[in-house]
Amino acid sequence: RQIDAAVVRIMKARKTLSHNMLMSEVFSQLMFPASAPDVKKRLESLIERDYLERDEEEANTYRYLA
Repeated sequence: RQIDAAVVRIMKARKTLSHNMLMSEVFSQLMFPASAPDVKKRLESLIERDYLERDEEEANTYRYLA
């Protein structure tokens, strides 16, 4: 999936990113219009599959794991 690939690419480069920064970077990389709920669903899926985790101190920050 393109959304997953974009998120993983961005997070691999950045390691840690806030939700808003990640969302804006994902939207700028995608070649098709995606909705925020679609991207959020993919983020949840990546968290479940241990690619990302939420920062324990800052709930709106993600960390790259894989």
